[in-house]
Amino acid sequence: MSTTQSALRALTPDGRILFATRAVRLFAYGFLSVVLALYLAQVGLSEAQIGLLFTATLIGDAVVSLGIANVADRGGRRRMLLVGAGLMIFAGLMFGLTGDPILLTIAAILGVISPSGNEVGPFLSIEQASLPQTAPDQHRTQIFAWYSLIASFATALGALSGGVSAQALQKAGASPLASYRAVVFGYALLGVLLVLLISRLSPAIEIVSRVTRPSVTFGLHRSRGVVMGLAGLFALDAFGGGLVVQSLIAYWFHVRFGAEPAALGGIFFGANLFAGVSALAAARMANRFGLINTMVWTHIPSNVLLMLVPLMPNLPLAIALLLARFSISQMDVPTRQSYTMAVVDPDERSAAAGVTSIARTVGAAASPAITGALLGASLLAWPFLLAGGLKIVYDLALYFSFRSLKPAEERAKVNC
Repeated sequence: MSTTQSALRALTPDGRILFATRAVRLFAYGFLSVVLALYLAQVGLSEAQIGLLFTATLIGDAVVSLGIANVADRGGRRRMLLVGAGLMIFAGLMFGLTGDPILLTIAAILGVISPSGNEVGPFLSIEQASLPQTAPDQHRTQIFAWYSLIASFATALGALSGGVSAQALQKAGASPLASYRAVVFGYALLGVLLVLLISRLSPAIEIVSRVTRPSVTFGLHRSRGVVMGLAGLFALDAFGGGLVVQSLIAYWFHVRFGAEPAALGGIFFGANLFAGVSALAAARMANRFGLINTMVWTHIPSNVLLMLVPLMPNLPLAIALLLARFSISQMDVPTRQSYTMAVVDPDERSAAAGVTSIARTVGAAASPAITGALLGASLLAWPFLLAGGLKIVYDLALYFSFRSLKPAEERAKVNC
């Protein structure tokens, strides 16, 4: 039996449910992200207002994540996941029912909605802390690789479904606004499905024992310095990535090349499929070259490709560069998650996942407003150039700061 098959077979029923909740959630994020900026433009928001709204969304997600992650171990991980799903439903309903900028901003701050098509809200930190309890430690990186693969495939299918659904409704006679609003309400319905899945989780995902520590900050003790260092770098990476969230890239393709919703769905279907495959390949590379090396030396070329996308003279070449970028862009995701869980104590995992996830959300929060302003000023290439450059700075800083701090399995190999 291969290592991959062994890892999947080792998952407990709770582990499989967590995989299913991730699939539904990321499908919902992808489903909405392709048309979200187009929908907001149809209800009358300017490009600058859309960017500011996305910034408010990410700030709200950070606040929600901080509040929920901090009480998840005490108040119950399953209960907090249900709260997050409820906030998804709230956001979807509010976005679908109103075009008022003030009400949309309130819904963006209080609810859970993803402009990027990627993880937002409290889910990732709680699931990331729970997953190591659903399989043996030797399968940790493989499990996180499959966890990322499932997310990328679900986002891909969601993006394709959202774009195709909107265009099909328009061909059937619906206005663009009505077609996009139907997708927004579909997002809320997927939140209901998420509630049903989360309700099936068992008490086995909860924290088993708690050790009282004399000096604890945000649930961290021995690994406080390591986690804070990682969180700072992850925030820089997320700030760069926030400049080119999926909704804004979709809007950019629409403005720059006139791409229709179905075409946009197809673009991001392919992009996320490539991203999923790259995440799965990351586990094998990490086993050979190490987690930090895999994170850094696959990420730098992907960021160079990102910077080249807006320099392409036509749509096919821009799509080709974007797909090439996504084919290696996600190799750092499972390795990053695995590395964070490996270098902290087991009773710090929930806190470490929460702190680093929140840092990424906070880091990305201001970026969409900057991109909105740049697009409004017709500086169409600058979001890509700034994003790629900042993410390369992050890669180099991560390598030189953490290359000597190796997980236990890598230290064991060196000592063999």
